[in-house]
Amino acid sequence: MRRLLQGDRPRGIGTVSALYPWLTIAAVFGVSAWLTRRFTEPTSFFHVLDHPNERSLHQVPVPRTGGAAMLLALAVGALLVSVNFAWPPQLTWIAVAVGGLGLVSFIEDRQGVKRRYRLLVQAVAAGLVLAGGLLGTRLELPGMSVPLPLALDWAVSLLFILWMINLYNFMDGMDGFAGGMALIGFATLALFGWQGDDPLFALVSGLIAAAAAGFLIWNFPPARIFMGDTGSASLGLLVAALSLWGSQRGLFPIWAALLVFSPFLADATLTLMRRLLQGERIWEAHRGHHYQRLVQAGWSHRKTVLWGYALMLACGYGALRSPQMNVREQWYLLGAWAIIYALIAFRTGLLERQTGAAPS
Repeated sequence: MRRLLQGDRPRGIGTVSALYPWLTIAAVFGVSAWLTRRFTEPTSFFHVLDHPNERSLHQVPVPRTGGAAMLLALAVGALLVSVNFAWPPQLTWIAVAVGGLGLVSFIEDRQGVKRRYRLLVQAVAAGLVLAGGLLGTRLELPGMSVPLPLALDWAVSLLFILWMINLYNFMDGMDGFAGGMALIGFATLALFGWQGDDPLFALVSGLIAAAAAGFLIWNFPPARIFMGDTGSASLGLLVAALSLWGSQRGLFPIWAALLVFSPFLADATLTLMRRLLQGERIWEAHRGHHYQRLVQAGWSHRKTVLWGYALMLACGYGALRSPQMNVREQWYLLGAWAIIYALIAFRTGLLERQTGAAPS
């Protein structure tokens, strides 16, 4: 972390110790790992079981409050960061939105919340993020950046945040998968911050990655705990918010952030489109995502998630390299990934036909 941007300077005299960010990240990792382990114990207030249903790949009840451990660890990290950094308003509103959404999602994990109320809370959380200063979305592709009119900016940004919140929930259906995407994805965003000499963005992204890493210790297959809606909804909101915030700070174009998280974006979006075309009720639980279909076709959870990690790392590497590419090379990069995802979809269907499995 090479310099401090104006408005992100540490409080007090002098510079932040070079070790402070790393100690903060280590603290968040430790708190997340300890709390996640604690929440697996039946005596804990946060011990809430997830029973198998039509969407599940697990066969026995598993605690589902690991997301609460991550959020509490991030709260500790936020306090430590506030000691040395003046928070910009965008970050304050992101924290408020995540806190509110996380609380309602925890209630959902414990006793359930009606779908319309969940959507209302998600919309309010998204509105808080945008009202806090993250408007200004531009339609960005390699070699092209078009500002959007205010009304369209609100609509596109709101839909983007809502889709990311629900997308992350859809993709949280296999041991180690959503936690791994959070670890790799936010670590990549942290590297974008480091490349762009933006220590605050790098630290915030690194803290989220650290919280996910602490949780992942107990969530890697075979999982002892799930993140639940508390984790998936909050992480989805953070993906959208930090993608918009990093783009606003000039660290990357929005398409590069979408490439980082494209393993989730591609699977969820293609699955939704396929189900719509087949006339299915998209709000009902299912096991039609590519990762679920691979498991049903005979792949183990561990094999599927490790191949998923390889895909996530490759996406992150490509996104990090994209600023050094010219416009033509950036288009080649996006085209190559479109072909890769098409091949994954084809290979998944072929495996299903060979094994007699079918998406459900």
